Amino acid sequence: MESIDLSSLIIKKVNSVSTTYTPGGAGMKRNNRERWGIIIKYEGETLYHSNGKKYISDCEHLVVLPKGCTYEWRCTKEGHFSFIEFECDEQYIEPIVFHVKNSEKILKTLKIMEQRRNFKHRTENLETLRDTYAILVMLQQSSQEQYHTSKKQQKLEPAIDYILNNFTANITNDYLAGLCGMSCVYFRKQFKSVMGEAPISYARTLRIRKAKEMLRGDYGSLSDIAYSLGYPSLYDFSRDFKKHVGKSPSKY
Repeated sequence: MESIDLSSLIIKKVNSVSTTYTPGGAGMKRNNRERWGIIIKYEGETLYHSNGKKYISDCEHLVVLPKGCTYEWRCTKEGHFSFIEFECDEQYIEPIVFHVKNSEKILKTLKIMEQRRNFKHRTENLETLRDTYAILVMLQQSSQEQYHTSKKQQKLEPAIDYILNNFTANITNDYLAGLCGMSCVYFRKQFKSVMGEAPISYARTLRIRKAKEMLRGDYGSLSDIAYSLGYPSLYDFSRDFKKHVGKSPSKY
């Protein structure tokens, strides 16, 4: 899915989790959907039409119906489907389809959620939210699995993984190039062509991004943040932050 990032969704409330049956030929039109829905048609087939496009819903194609979308559906093959409906402010105008090779895991999660809601207990709402987010994660992962990295990026993965796990450390191009079995000059050229910036710059970008996250929270003093991010002093941290953000950490 390239049009919307499910990781940006903030779920306020899960309204329903249920399973139902649709006979062949049934259908209807829905305008400006009020809430989000996730549909897994594990028996039969349903077709959705929206803005001149056709979307299939069956055991391998899971459909997300966003708030705000208008569509018409028609059941072409009878069968059961399970669904979740939840409140979320974000809107999108069209259905979203995920090709899921192994939908059993998602369906199992849905069934457990449905059973749990029949037996109300103190943690039911939290568990339902957790499992709905888990399904969104599975959908996002299924989308990413369809994207095959280039051979260039595959060769750079040892360096990329190292930077992601050690961006607060003192990283050198020579060490990263060695991880990938390349000369330093060739490595830097390949890295920039794939990632859009030089290796050390990429590590610094991650460090500044983490600094912003920590500054928005309650992580202690500026000095504590500076040292936790690998800066030798508060002065070095403030200078680097202002250079890349345009304002000092304290003003940010």
